[in-house]
Amino acid sequence: MATEGSIERTRAEDADVATVGNRTEQIYVAPQWKLMWWKFRKHRMAMVSGVVLIFLYLIAIFCEFVAPYDPESFSTRYTLAPPSRIHFFDTEGNFRGPFIYGMKRERDPVTLRPIFVEDTSDIHPIRLFSPGQPYKLWGIFESNIRLFGIDAPIEEHAFFLLGADRLGRDLFSRIVYGARISLSIGLVGVFLSLILGIVLGGISGYYGGVVDTIIQRVIEFIRSIPAIPLWMGLSAALPADWPVVWVYFGITVILSLIGWTGLARVVRGRFLALREEDFVLAARLVGSSEMRIILRHMVPSFLSYIIATLTLAVPGVILAETGLSFIGLGLRAPAISWGVLLQEAQNLRSVALAPWVLLPGAAVVISILSFNFLGDGLRDAADPYER
Repeated sequence: MATEGSIERTRAEDADVATVGNRTEQIYVAPQWKLMWWKFRKHRMAMVSGVVLIFLYLIAIFCEFVAPYDPESFSTRYTLAPPSRIHFFDTEGNFRGPFIYGMKRERDPVTLRPIFVEDTSDIHPIRLFSPGQPYKLWGIFESNIRLFGIDAPIEEHAFFLLGADRLGRDLFSRIVYGARISLSIGLVGVFLSLILGIVLGGISGYYGGVVDTIIQRVIEFIRSIPAIPLWMGLSAALPADWPVVWVYFGITVILSLIGWTGLARVVRGRFLALREEDFVLAARLVGSSEMRIILRHMVPSFLSYIIATLTLAVPGVILAETGLSFIGLGLRAPAISWGVLLQEAQNLRSVALAPWVLLPGAAVVISILSFNFLGDGLRDAADPYER
C-alpha cells in the first residue's frame, strides 16, 4: 500500500506538472505585448532604468513644484556657494530633524580666496511642502508651495542642495528646470523622426520605382554630410533674436530632419520584405485600402523593433542638443537646459573653485545610461520567442 508521504509527493508532482502546463499554455495563447513584458521583466537593469526615467520625467513635469527656488533668483552673497550640508543633530548632540546652518562668507588666510563656513548659531529647519516663492505650475495654476525648502528667502538665507553658480543661483533648481527642455526635446525630436522615417520609408518600400529612387538618393545625400558640421550650420542659421520657444522648436526640427534617415532605411527594407507576404496579399484581396494595409498590417508586424530603435535614439537627440547648447549654437540663455548649464564649465576658474557646476553633466550621463539600458531591454524583449 502507498504510504501517506508518497501520496502527498504524487499530489505535489501532479500540481507542479499542472502549473507548468498552464504556464506553457499561457505562453502559446498570450499576445505579443504580454510576451514582451514577461521577457522585459527579466532584464533587471532595464527595469531599474525605466523607474529612473519615470522619476526624471516626473521631476521635469512638476519642476516648478520640485525646485525650491525660482531658477533666476540669485543672491550676490552666495556666489559659487558650496552644497549645503544637511544635519540632524546640533552641536550639543540634540536631535532636531533635518536642518542646515547659515553660511558666512570669509576669506582663506593662505590663498585669500573667498570661502563659506557654517554659522552654528543660525539654524534653519528643512520642511516638506514649504511655502516659498510664488510660481505658476505649467503656466496655469498659481501656487507658492514647494516640495521642500526653508522658511527664509534666498536673499537672506539660502539652501543650496547642489551648490550655487557664479551668480548665486541655486544649481539644483536650475537642473530641475533644465530637465524639462533637455528630456522633452529628445521625445519631440524622435517623434518627428518617427513620422518622417515611417512615412517616407514606407512609401519608398511599398511603392518602389521612381519614388523609391528619389527618396533613397535624398537619404544618401543627407547621410553623406558630416552630422556635426551640419548641426552647427543649421543651428547657427537660426536668428539670434528669436524667442526661447522658437529656438527650441527650431533645434527640435533640425535634429529631426537629420535623424530620420536611418529609421527610413530600416522601414523600407521591412516593407520590401513584407509587401509580398501572404497576409498582405490577403488584405488586398478583401479590398483593404493601401493606407489600412500599411498602418494595420505591415507596421504592427515590426512595431517592437521600432519601439526599441526609438528608445535608443532618444539619447542621441539629448546629446546633440546638449552639445550644441554647450558650444553656444543650440539653446541660449535665458533658456534653461542641461547644455546651457554646462556652458558654465567652460569657465576654468569656476570649475577650479566650484566643481559642482559640472553636476548638470551627471544628469545627462544618468539619463543617457537609463535610456540605453531601457532600449537594450526592449530590444531583447522585441523577440519574445527567442530562447
